Amino acid sequence: MRHLSLRVKITLWFTAVLSVLVAVTYVAILSVSHQILQKNMKDNLIETVENNFNKVRFYSDIDDWDADRDTSHFIDFENGFLEVNDGFLDEVNGVYTALYRDDATLLYGENPVSAESTDLKYVDSRIQKLKVDGVTYYVFDRKLTSKGLNGLWMRGVVSETQGRTQMSTIARISLVILPAIVLISSAGGYFLVRKMLRPIQKISETAEQIGRESDLKRRIELGRGSDELHKLGDTFNEMFDKLEKTFETQRQFIADASHELRTPVAVINAQCELSLEQEGSVEDYEEALTAIWKQGKKMSGLIGDMLDFTRLETGVQKYGRRTLDVSDLVRSVCEDMALVGERGITLRQEIEDAVTFTGNGELLSRLLVNLIGNAYRYGKENGHILVCLKKTGTEIELSVADDGIGIAKEEQEKIFDRFYQVDSSHSGAGTGLGLSMAQEIARFHGGRIVVESEPGKGSRFTVLFPL
Repeated sequence: MRHLSLRVKITLWFTAVLSVLVAVTYVAILSVSHQILQKNMKDNLIETVENNFNKVRFYSDIDDWDADRDTSHFIDFENGFLEVNDGFLDEVNGVYTALYRDDATLLYGENPVSAESTDLKYVDSRIQKLKVDGVTYYVFDRKLTSKGLNGLWMRGVVSETQGRTQMSTIARISLVILPAIVLISSAGGYFLVRKMLRPIQKISETAEQIGRESDLKRRIELGRGSDELHKLGDTFNEMFDKLEKTFETQRQFIADASHELRTPVAVINAQCELSLEQEGSVEDYEEALTAIWKQGKKMSGLIGDMLDFTRLETGVQKYGRRTLDVSDLVRSVCEDMALVGERGITLRQEIEDAVTFTGNGELLSRLLVNLIGNAYRYGKENGHILVCLKKTGTEIELSVADDGIGIAKEEQEKIFDRFYQVDSSHSGAGTGLGLSMAQEIARFHGGRIVVESEPGKGSRFTVLFPL
């Protein structure tokens, strides 16, 4: 059983359950049919006797008889005669009808158990049972009470074998139809299960190919549909998208780290080789160590920024959210950043009070620090930086503007790429990840960053958060 395919197992279970249901149905059909046939047989017995009951008339004089009526039999009775209608002679659906005296003398009609029923007392309008040679007969008597018919009984008899014959027919038909239903349903169920499980087979094959070929670009193609299997396929595709993005991010991280760390590592190696190859003064060694320390610090900052960016981009680290007073947060960051005072640049702020937002305070602070740090880096000597915070309709608007070198139109779409820097002459203290990190933080909070810039006149970075 364990070696059978899933569709075969399901089909076998389906067939077994259906077979049990069919067996129960067969028994129920026979039981109900027996009861219905018994009732119909008894109703037919009563109906036949009642019909013939009205077909017997008494005439004291032959002149009273209506010769125009279709009547074929006369019986001498008492001081006259009995008229019996032609239909009385017919055996109707296995029901026999006979006319008797009180003393059980047969006057007319047929009774297959006439001899055996002589000891059966007459009971008006009630069905009695009589068993003869193992066969049950139903007997129904009616007492004739019309004028001149006193002392006469009409007895109807029907055999239970009449119902058994019909039951046998029903049983034979059921034994043909019900197994055919099981076979047709099982075959249909097999093909239906096969069709239903085909998406699972595709999912399995695709997953196997991805594992074998390490091709994370491959996707499960199930076509259109909204059932559970299509949703499962979509879930797998989403998982593959995330895996592909994660591996691509890791690959990009390794490539970027290798590229960006090449220069500081080369400087450190060069300083070390130079110091080891030739003797120098204390000042020379101090200068070499200072250069090594600066490059090491740059490497440490670069690696930290790259790891933070990767964690945020891939969602590896979970950042909590809470309701923040953004006004206080922005004021605090501006006060700290104003102490930098690089190149005589002045930092001003225009902050609307009581602006609240649900987010992560650490990330929002970093976003603002990156934008202000970028403004310091590319601002002009003795220039200005303006930080604004306000609510506009359904959004919170946080902007950082400077009057520095500006950004050319064709470069504005590239500035959010990792390690891209507009002017390498201003890149000494930066890692090239500040704007990329700011954009990821904005996206994390459901926001976006808009850039307005003109070369030589400065830039304005506006972050829009939905309320």
